Amino acid sequence: MAVIAPYKPEKIICGFLYGSEADYQSAKQNMSAEYGPIDLESTPFRFEHTSYYNAEMGSGLFRRFVSFENQVDPSLLSKIKLFAMDTESQFLYEGTSKRRVNIDPGLLSEPKVVLASAKNFSHRICIGSGIWAEVTLRYSGNTFTTLEWTYPDYAFPESIKIFNRIREIYRKQL
Repeated sequence: MAVIAPYKPEKIICGFLYGSEADYQSAKQNMSAEYGPIDLESTPFRFEHTSYYNAEMGSGLFRRFVSFENQVDPSLLSKIKLFAMDTESQFLYEGTSKRRVNIDPGLLSEPKVVLASAKNFSHRICIGSGIWAEVTLRYSGNTFTTLEWTYPDYAFPESIKIFNRIREIYRKQL
């Protein structure tokens, strides 16, 4: 018979997509005020892997990843996503529902990176409050590896290096 064990806390991560550095800094500050200090912030890189967001956010976008020093119970992921969506709503183009900042929150643990989404798909499971979760990266062979649905900017070799560094920080914190 299975024995229910307590959850191991996991590391909050966020992918930020933005066009304006000032918007990014403000959105990052809002997330940090809620979830604590940031212990890793990647350098920005051009978001050129897809044009999916261009109609909403414009072109010339940048991607950055951050991780937070504090760890949380993984069952809180839907609440973290809802807070990120609320933060995004503070960065809309005037008079529209188009975002200037996109925040993709998730959780990093030793074996995986899980992202939250408000959109259902075949590989996502409902985690409550209209939020879905997917395993985006899995740890195998001393590095994070992709899955068939991993977003191209998360599969980018530099992104994998960032997640491996965050995993090292997480393991030291444990």
